[in-house]
Amino acid sequence: MKIVFIFVDGLGLAPASPDNPVNAENCPVLHDLILNHSRPIDACLGVPGLPQSATGQATLFTGLNAAQAMGRHVEGFPGPMLRKLVEQDNIFLALKRISKRGKFADGYLADSVDEIRNRRFRSVTTTAALTCPEVISLRTDLLANQAVCHDLTRQTLVARGYTGPLVTPQAAGEHLVHLALGYDYTLFEFFESDRAGHSGDMQQAAAVLGKLDAFLGTVFPLAVELGMLTVLTSDHGNIESIGHHGHTFNPVPLIALGEGADDLRRSVTNLIGITPQILRLLNA
Repeated sequence: MKIVFIFVDGLGLAPASPDNPVNAENCPVLHDLILNHSRPIDACLGVPGLPQSATGQATLFTGLNAAQAMGRHVEGFPGPMLRKLVEQDNIFLALKRISKRGKFADGYLADSVDEIRNRRFRSVTTTAALTCPEVISLRTDLLANQAVCHDLTRQTLVARGYTGPLVTPQAAGEHLVHLALGYDYTLFEFFESDRAGHSGDMQQAAAVLGKLDAFLGTVFPLAVELGMLTVLTSDHGNIESIGHHGHTFNPVPLIALGEGADDLRRSVTNLIGITPQILRLLNA
């Protein structure tokens, strides 16, 4: 079994409303996947307060209740204590223990792992990837289409010195699936959705969702055709309530399509359960 895991930051589930841009007009593929191939799962983790990125993502990629361990929801980038939790165990270390190959598909605009390690701010996914440096994708991988830019098109990299070609979201989808053929578990992170949610700008949210939808419209059919399990989930709600300008208490979708999808959806009720069930499927 090969798994493509798409993490979309700040994507919750909410009823249709003028404030909810996650609809059939802006993102028909995602809308259909939510309606027909998903279940809602809890992102609050039994801890008071709004769910936040650092603890939500740490929970998602370790299988531990990071918010409970920290005594609160932690926003933004993980601090020393939360980084230590992620460094002690995470999906990439767990894959290595069961002799499975993992890959973090997001390509860094960097020429070495040390460049990434020396950055002041490191996300949960970067912290996890640095525990197994072989999973990391660098500038050369992007240029060879062996990685995917977090924004899908590479447009945001231009201001940071990227001089290679731009790509369409559809091409990025093809790159992700073809990359995933070489691994047991391939993770891709998309966080423009959370930024759009915080902006409170419906036009920006619609544009981001449209770009993501073009990507998903390539990934899911191609991955299914090639016999892969494709999973999409989030760390907390946000973009589904654009007038709120921030995170929500809403559940998040667990979308799964392909072999093992029904089993995964049945088995998981919150962020804590995802990594253990992914590992169980891969180790079956």
